[in-house]
Order: sequence, then structure tokens, then C-alpha cells
Amino acid sequence: MKKLWIVLLLVWSASVVFGQRFVHPGIDQTPADLAYMKSAVLAKQQPWHNAFERLKKETSLDFQSQAYAHVVRGPYGKPDIGGSELSRAASTAYNSALIWYITRDRAYADQAIEILDTWSSKLWDFDNNDAKLIAGYTGYVFCNAAEILRYSDSGWEQESIEQFTSMLLNVYYPLLRHYYPQANGNWDAAIVHSIMAIAVFTDNRTMFQSGVDHFLYGPINGSVFRYIYPSGQSQESTRDQAHVQFGQSELAGAARIAYSQGIDLFSVGNNRIALGYEYTAKFILQADTPQAYGVISQQRKDVRYDYEYVYQHYTSKGVSMPYSSIAAQQTLSVSPRSVLTARRALHKDLSPEQKVLQVSTYGYPAGASNVAGEPPVGSIFVKPGESLQEALLQAAGTPVWVVAMAGIHLLPASLKIPSEVTLAGQGLRTILFLDPAIKDRDAITNDDLELKNVTIRDLVIESSLITGTPANSRRSFNNIGRRAGIVLVTDEKGKIDNITLLNITVRNSVYSGVTIKGASAVQVINCDFSENGANMVPGVHLLHNLHLSHCSAVEVRGCRLDTSPQGSGLAISHSDQVAVTDCEIARNGYYGVLITESNNISLRSSLIEANNRSGVMAEFLFRGSQNISIKNNQIQYNNGNGVEAYGTNSISLLGNDFVRNRDSMQKIDDSKTIIVPPGNGYN
Repeated sequence: MKKLWIVLLLVWSASVVFGQRFVHPGIDQTPADLAYMKSAVLAKQQPWHNAFERLKKETSLDFQSQAYAHVVRGPYGKPDIGGSELSRAASTAYNSALIWYITRDRAYADQAIEILDTWSSKLWDFDNNDAKLIAGYTGYVFCNAAEILRYSDSGWEQESIEQFTSMLLNVYYPLLRHYYPQANGNWDAAIVHSIMAIAVFTDNRTMFQSGVDHFLYGPINGSVFRYIYPSGQSQESTRDQAHVQFGQSELAGAARIAYSQGIDLFSVGNNRIALGYEYTAKFILQADTPQAYGVISQQRKDVRYDYEYVYQHYTSKGVSMPYSSIAAQQTLSVSPRSVLTARRALHKDLSPEQKVLQVSTYGYPAGASNVAGEPPVGSIFVKPGESLQEALLQAAGTPVWVVAMAGIHLLPASLKIPSEVTLAGQGLRTILFLDPAIKDRDAITNDDLELKNVTIRDLVIESSLITGTPANSRRSFNNIGRRAGIVLVTDEKGKIDNITLLNITVRNSVYSGVTIKGASAVQVINCDFSENGANMVPGVHLLHNLHLSHCSAVEVRGCRLDTSPQGSGLAISHSDQVAVTDCEIARNGYYGVLITESNNISLRSSLIEANNRSGVMAEFLFRGSQNISIKNNQIQYNNGNGVEAYGTNSISLLGNDFVRNRDSMQKIDDSKTIIVPPGNGYN
């Protein structure tokens, strides 16, 4: 009852906030913040005074704004027609507005107004690949300038204000309103940032709520949870650190606007933005190479200028950020606007005890690692290029292991696993890769319908056929092949028996990552099955990271079942006695866990977060499922219910922590209702 009351209180609090009028100015700073900043500058307090002097030196009154009707920006800024001019103009307008507010020197107000008038009277549209991106990272800068001018007796005429508003609503907003989560996550972070800024300037509460909702629940790479993982790793950490810092700063900028309007997005997800900043700063400052899924990139490791505000915010709330503190200190002299505007009046007297950030330990770390099990004496070691299939046939029925040595093993055909065998790798360094030139689908499958006593451990199965930049372009929803990871299938329950998957990574399969049908006594321990299950025949929502069908006596423990583009993290169908413990099940394109016509299912002590639909779904088709126990889980920010169930016979929910699941904490419906997809069934 206590947890239910907390959820109801949060809902009530949000409704109160969203019934209020906007604070103006209310983007980066509130009126109190601006006044606090001004008084500190005039009193020559540090760091405000030095930051102001640098800002004034950088902001020339001789700036000439050249506007374009069509701003064209291609990939990585090529071509760039008007994009650089637009960005410089927005930044100069904001700088000038700040200097005007502090000094009341009308020349700076006039310059800011002239820039806004010049662009708002000329700009028609954006074009080419990066159109949304440049609109995203300039819109809020313009709005910051405009908010200060509009509410500071600057002399900005109403006709010009309406012209600027027209540019926001007729040029910027139509381009941004549909977001673009298919791109790397920095795009939607910038888009959300600008949509929220535009909403404040135009007093549009519905638009503002759209930005907040997307920040929390956006699909693919669109939300803070899709971009920053529970460990602090970013969706772009394997790409380069400049894009990571940009994406994090845009999310922080959106949270900053929300905070100006009385809504705290900084604390969501166990201070998720702070986790991202600390993870990245620690790596960039070469204090440590953190645990990462994929190879964290060494590219573009210069510290960006936007640590100061985030550091100030969290430390005022009692959250220690030691690495962000160092990064902020390094950029004090190169980011005057960031330093000048970083401190809130509300926080000026706060100096709480600093607590260490807590990184999630659910199923973390999981998958193949730099450490592998020690094979028994006499094991068969197979170098890349040698035949794993021959070695497996040789070792079958003996206690020795087949060890795939470090390197990429290009499989000339699906690897057929016989009974009584252990296939091992040497951790992350061993990668099995099915030859893209062949038509076989499955990297590993069973040699016979009867399969007994098999262990696969300490290796990676890579299914991506694309070997481009290691960010979005390699993810399974962009893959062009028909690949699956491990497929163990028989025609009668129990003909597959005693199967162990230990410390393995299966990623980027268009089909399900791991499919097991008709097996008993299955253990899936400390595995990472991620980015598997895209939109491929037999169809959307039918392919998953881990699919268990007609199985019994299954243990899934300490696993990461994340980011299936169109499927669930874990799908359990027609199975009995399945225990899931200490797993991270997050960011999946369908449900976190999908239970269908199954009995005696236990889901405990796991993180179920940011899935496209409900965190857990027990669906009804014919008789329904029975005896489902969901206990002591963290179920949060799913774009549906925390738990949803239909026609179940005995479902128990105890000790779960439900946090801001979009629809409700739980929806338990005793009716025998078959869920029918809307429209064409794609969604």
C-alpha cells in the first residue's frame, strides 16, 4: 500500500505541476537565477566575474548576421549552406542577451534582437541529412535569448516577437515534432531539448509534455534510458566520446529546462544523467577504462565545455561527481557562458553531504569477458581457420573441451553441436562468425533431435553482416542478412536435456539471438543476449533476445537481455518451471518479458526498464498461464504497464519497486482476453 501511495502521489504532483503556468524566463535560468547571476557578476564574485569578462570579450558588437532561407547541412556538415552561420548567430544572440541583462547596455539587446529578427524574417526550412540535428541544437539557443529579451524590457517589439514565434512554430517545430529515434541518440536528445524550449517560449503545455514523455519513454535511442545504460555507458560509447558528451549534454539541457519549470528529470533512473557523465569523464580523464559492452572508443576524447552545470546541480543535491568536477575545472576558461549560467539561486546555500553514485548491479557485468574458464587437461584447442566442427565430433562423449582460441572463427556452415560436449572460447577474444557468403541462418544448432549434456561457454557469437562504424550502423535493425545465434530445437519435450549456456554473448541477430524449444534442465547463466530480433519473417514481435518454448526446469540468472529492436528481452511460451533471477531486461522493442501459456514462472530481483510496451506481459491465448511469481524487481519507465496480465490463474506480485511506468503500475485482468493488435498489427 505504501508503494501504491507513492505512485499516486507522483501522479498527483505531476498533474499539479502541469496545471501551472510556465515560469518566464524559464529555459536555462529562472528570474531568480538570472538575478543571482547578475548580482554575483556586479559584486565581482568568482567564477562569475571572470566568466562574464571572457564572454564579453568573445561577443563582438560588430557581429554581422547573414540569414538563409534554406539551411542545408549534410552528414558531418558536408555540405554546409547556412548551418554554421545559423549556429553562430544563435550563440551570439544568447551571449548578447545575457550581457544585456547584466549590464543593461542596450547595444547588446539591440544586437540580439537584430539577430532574431534577421533569421526569423528569412528562414523557410532545413534540408539534407542533418536537418533535424541542426534544428535541434540551435532552437533552444535562440529560445534562451528570446526568453531573456522578452521579459527584460529590452525593447523587442511585439511584431518581432510574433515573427520569431512564427519561425519556431512554422519552421522548427514541424521538422522536430516527430523526433528521429532511428539515429544515434544525440539527435533525439537535441530535438527534445529544443521542443521543450519552444514549448516554454510559446506557452504550449501539450508540446512541453511531449518533450518530457519522449525524454522518459522515447523508443529505439530516443529516451534518457535508451541513451544512458544503468552502468553509465552510453549508446554511443563505442563510437567516439565527442558524440557521447554531446548527447549527454543535450539530455542534461532538456532536464535543465524541466527543472526551471519545477519538474525533476535529473534524478530519474537513479540519477541516470550523472551516471553517464561520471562514466564518460572517468574514461576521458584516463582514470580507468570502465567495463563496457563492445569496445569503448578511444576517439575524440577532448573534454567538452558543458560539465559545469551538471556538476553544480548534482553536488547541490548531495550526489558526488569527482570526475565531472575535474572535467569542469579543465573547461572553466573556455566555456564562459556555461560557467556564468551554471549556478541556481535555489541551490546557493546548499552543501549537503556527498553520496557516491550507485551503479546498477542487476545482471552486470554479463556475457563473455576477459576471463575464461580453465579447460581440463587434454582439451582440443582450435585456431581460427581450423575446423571447429571436426573438433566437436572428435570430443563428443569425452570430458575434454573444444576450445575455440582467440580470434575470429569464420564458420563455413552452421556449427552442429553433438551430445556430450563442451564448446568453450577464450572470452571476448573468441568470436564465432557465420560466413556472410553462405545461406545458412543459424550460427550454432543441434546435430540431432536428441541432444544431451551440452555446455557452451566463454565466447561471442556475432551476427552482424555490417562492419562499419560501431554505433547505429551495426545494430540488428539495420542488418541486411538473415542470421540467428544459437538455435536448439526438437519435436518432443525433453529430447533436449541438460543444456548450459555460460558467459556467452550473442548479438546483432536479425532472428532471435537464442532459441531453445523442447528442452529440459536448461541453465542460462551470466549471458549477454542483446540487439537480437528485428523485423524479419515470420514477422514483427516474433523474434527475441532469448526465446524459450516448450521447455521445463529452466534457470536464467545474471543475464543481460537488452535492446531487441522489435522483440522481447525474454519470451517464454508453453513452458513450465522457469526461474529468472538477477537479470537486466531493458530497452526492448516489445515487452521486457513475454509469458504465454506457461506455468510456474518466477521472476525475481531483476531490473525491467524502458521497454517499448509493458515490463512484464502474461498474455492469454487458450488456457492462460498459471502460478506466476513476480517478486523484488525494479520495474520502471516502461512504455506501458509495469506488469500486465490476462486470464492468469494465480499471479503473485510482492516487494516490487514500480517507478513511473507510463500507463500504470500493474494491470491484472482476470478475463480471458486475447490481445488483438491495432490496425495492421505492426505496432
